[in-house]
Amino acid sequence: MIVPVFRHPQRLIALVLAVFFIIVGCQPTKFQTRVAQVSQLVLVSLSEPATFNYAINESPYSVFPFIYRGLLDENVITNKLEPALAESWSISPDRKRITFTLRKGLKWSDGEPLTADDVVFSYRDIYLNKKIPNTYRDLLRIGDTGAFPSVKKLDERQIEFTLPAPFAPFLRYTERLAILPAHALRSAVFSNDANGNPQFLSMWGTNTDPQKIICNGSYTIESYTPAQRVTFRRNPYYWRKDTEGNSQPYIKRIIWQIISSTDNQLLRFRSGELDSLNVTPSDFGLLKREEKRGKYTIYNGGPSSGFSFVGFNLNQARNAQGKPFVDPIKSQWFNNLAFRQAVAYAIDRNKIKTNIYRGLGEIQHSPIAVQSPYYLSPQAGLKVYNYNPNKARQMLLSAGFQYNSQKQLLDRDGNRVEFEMLVKSEDQSRIDAAVQIQQDLSQIGIKANLQVVSFNVVLRRLLSRRDWDCYVGAFGATGADVEPHLLNLFWSSRGSFHQFNQGPQPGAPPIQGWVVSDWEKEIDSLFNAGVKELDEKKRQAIYGRFQQIVAQQLPVFFLVNPISLQAVRDRVANIKYSGLGSVLWNLDEWQIINN
Repeated sequence: MIVPVFRHPQRLIALVLAVFFIIVGCQPTKFQTRVAQVSQLVLVSLSEPATFNYAINESPYSVFPFIYRGLLDENVITNKLEPALAESWSISPDRKRITFTLRKGLKWSDGEPLTADDVVFSYRDIYLNKKIPNTYRDLLRIGDTGAFPSVKKLDERQIEFTLPAPFAPFLRYTERLAILPAHALRSAVFSNDANGNPQFLSMWGTNTDPQKIICNGSYTIESYTPAQRVTFRRNPYYWRKDTEGNSQPYIKRIIWQIISSTDNQLLRFRSGELDSLNVTPSDFGLLKREEKRGKYTIYNGGPSSGFSFVGFNLNQARNAQGKPFVDPIKSQWFNNLAFRQAVAYAIDRNKIKTNIYRGLGEIQHSPIAVQSPYYLSPQAGLKVYNYNPNKARQMLLSAGFQYNSQKQLLDRDGNRVEFEMLVKSEDQSRIDAAVQIQQDLSQIGIKANLQVVSFNVVLRRLLSRRDWDCYVGAFGATGADVEPHLLNLFWSSRGSFHQFNQGPQPGAPPIQGWVVSDWEKEIDSLFNAGVKELDEKKRQAIYGRFQQIVAQQLPVFFLVNPISLQAVRDRVANIKYSGLGSVLWNLDEWQIINN
């Protein structure tokens, strides 16, 4: 899965594209609180953070789940919105005005007051600022015209948003967008560098003294050692308390280690050194046998959120120098619907489910989760592609492809069908799936050459350079089972993560000759209609049509949705786990107990 799509404003950074965030704990350094005996935990990331600047971050490997909050929280067990920085909110009868009231006495981690000015600054001056390229502007586009909400301060604690039209997902988005400190960042937003760009764009890189990063979340950054670890310390000004008046979070210190080897993580967990581990299907049998002796519990969160897929680069545009992003010969293959459908029939997803996921997953047919009321099932008319390599070969021949004497696939001009298949290095199950796909495609004469690189490199290839052929990836949008518009970043033709046909982006070098297909335009229209429609049955029909288009056109082909499994040592209490959210979503409530 991608992910992290974490609790609260941090969960979007996911939007994306797809990753596992793994949490583990080390041998305790004990101390006392009124609630319980607590210790530090060690959390593990597969890659280091790309920046400490929330607004311009595009990587799911980030510190932001620990250090920032938005106006609201989302309970991933109930999927209901709950107060966070805002203690309450109200909606006008016409659903165009939403008023939030902040908690009394909110403070930043440096002790400065957090007020309505910070909320207005975050939305108006950062997220909606055309000079600051960020993924969050896409979430706030409303209606066919792409208009944005306006925001104003009513008093020190009240903020009013005015929407150009009713917009069903707006409250969900205020949960995902962090509130940032105006007193620390305002001057950088309104000052330009030598190139005329806001100095904000170079603010708070990972070379910044971590203790200068001003936060409003559970923790502050104490130290950062590149490629090794980030250390967090409990934020003394964090607002949250339990029912007895004890400050949360209970755990005082967190070490976020950067370890790319899942094998090493498994060894450390089995030795008793670690408190928790994301359980891969390949490790499930071993860990389940040791569960009682190891004094841990494996939590089953059900099918994970998001979707895994293999997709081709459909972009027919050229860069600012006039060079095509994709080799024109390959582009003709990728933009041939029969070619994409043949590839779908050639992939044995049952084998991926059995061999790679050990049966701990479900074959996916749709970008919308099966738990969602908006999910369109095959029984309800969704087109599916069951494994049929003979049909794949016949479709290719009918489309003008041919085979040589070595059973290699050629196009009508005699070019060998060969391309690069990109996959991130941090997820072994993803690599294993790519190897399986490579083998399946070889059975219909296609040569796919694997490119295994770090996820940060993958992001640059997908969203900046656009110079890739095929990608085995994932995209996660926790909460999309409740609000399908959360998938908009990926599926909208102007979406920041519309990677299979990435268009021009604000602040980026121009591109030439970008083509948006008719079916992409129809998806845009459906998402625009879906956010304005408040009748649940009509919304289901809208997103049902969206799923039918995706199944027919196959910009990406869905693979297997794994079961979310998390092993947590029994001495860690108050774990509330769901596959539809990060294990960290209720970190504030975690405690260490004696057992």
